[in-house]
Amino acid sequence: MDFSIPMALVDYISVILFGIAAVILLRNLYNKMSKGAFALFSAGVIDITLAGALKATYKLLYAAGACNFEALNHMFFPVQSIGFLLAGVGILAMICRNQTEKTAMLAVAPPLFSGTFVFVGLMVAGLGLIETALCILSVKLKKPWLIALFVVSFACSLCMGYLSSKDFTEAVMNWIAEGVNVLGQGTFLAGVIMLHRSGLAGLTLKSGEKA
Repeated sequence: MDFSIPMALVDYISVILFGIAAVILLRNLYNKMSKGAFALFSAGVIDITLAGALKATYKLLYAAGACNFEALNHMFFPVQSIGFLLAGVGILAMICRNQTEKTAMLAVAPPLFSGTFVFVGLMVAGLGLIETALCILSVKLKKPWLIALFVVSFACSLCMGYLSSKDFTEAVMNWIAEGVNVLGQGTFLAGVIMLHRSGLAGLTLKSGEKA
């Protein structure tokens, strides 16, 4: 692995950007979600943030020569993909429902399956639900131009899914991926901030309204 300390530190930027956006969304959407939907969404964004932070920590420990903590690296895809799925289902429930009231051993070893593309698929599906819901909220707040920011953010996430299949032992691939990730999380945060300033916290979703 060709990691450097500056590269590891840059990786924290996208984690921080997403974390800030998540906190803003949690505060703005709390009164619009049922307890179940909010639990799913909050658990999801916490999983996503922790997975990103642990992966950045893995790179930092490796680059600093402290240790090669493989568990932090291997858990990234499972934890983050499940997080995106939970968050996506939670925010979809908010859009689609009225949420205003809180209520034996084999002889031959099986073939090796890394499952990377399964996790990437879960991440894309979950993030797609989140971005779609935010686009719908942008239209409801009469700020349809914000959709462009969420489209760019989602496109960057698709690029990250593609880049995940590349050789990350090379420094250049890590820098490219981190640049794409920072751009994606930066546009996501910008869109969330704009929604917040446009009155997302005070938006009322009509009872029984369908997306």
